[in-house]
Amino acid sequence: MFRTICFKTILAIYFVLWAPILLIGLIYKPLNDFLVLTCASGVLVLARWIAGIKYEIHYPPLEENGIPVAPNGNIRLDGKAIIAAKHMSILEIAILSTHIPKSFFIIKRELLWIPIYGWAFWRMGLQPVNRARGATNMKKLTHKVEKKVLDGQILVIFPEGTRVKPGKKVQLKRGLLFLAHELKLPILPVGTDAGLYWPKHGKMHSGTANVWFEPMLPCNASLEEINEAINRHSA
Repeated sequence: MFRTICFKTILAIYFVLWAPILLIGLIYKPLNDFLVLTCASGVLVLARWIAGIKYEIHYPPLEENGIPVAPNGNIRLDGKAIIAAKHMSILEIAILSTHIPKSFFIIKRELLWIPIYGWAFWRMGLQPVNRARGATNMKKLTHKVEKKVLDGQILVIFPEGTRVKPGKKVQLKRGLLFLAHELKLPILPVGTDAGLYWPKHGKMHSGTANVWFEPMLPCNASLEEINEAINRHSA
């Protein structure tokens, strides 16, 4: 438990020290994006050095039994897709944001209210949604997401809608299906066991957290298919 307290204390100090740097970055978007991602990289370094948490990324095989996977209509020539990821901790957010170029997340609106950090997230182009009003205006959200995708950005969404404890299964939000269908984008499921090492609450554990990129699913995949893919290797 001492390691957990030590890590969270140092992480809090780290975020405080980064705040004035991010404030400077607000004047120029490329600089802002670079500083936010550098801050995220620092979180991964602190997690490794202090909490003893490493990470490993796994990608689906390109060949099956020595035979190249047959191409199908699900592979876009521009490589675009919606990344639907398991959400357990801050760890996978830092991993995905630093390893997927030009990625942006759909986040709850309240995160933009965090002084300086929220402004930096807004400047970076993260897409907020207002959960307090109940059902999200999906047409309006789709239009905003489409503009970012056409600009070359990659959408990362947590379809469970919240951080989930290891072993707990949560019904996926249907908004993912709406976006995928309207934008005609395939879905790239991503699983993780990060919650075993960096849980939402409680003691952290040293070890190697894993992030699994699963085979692509078509834009008309069902919630059951997406859920099965996301949880195939997840804790």
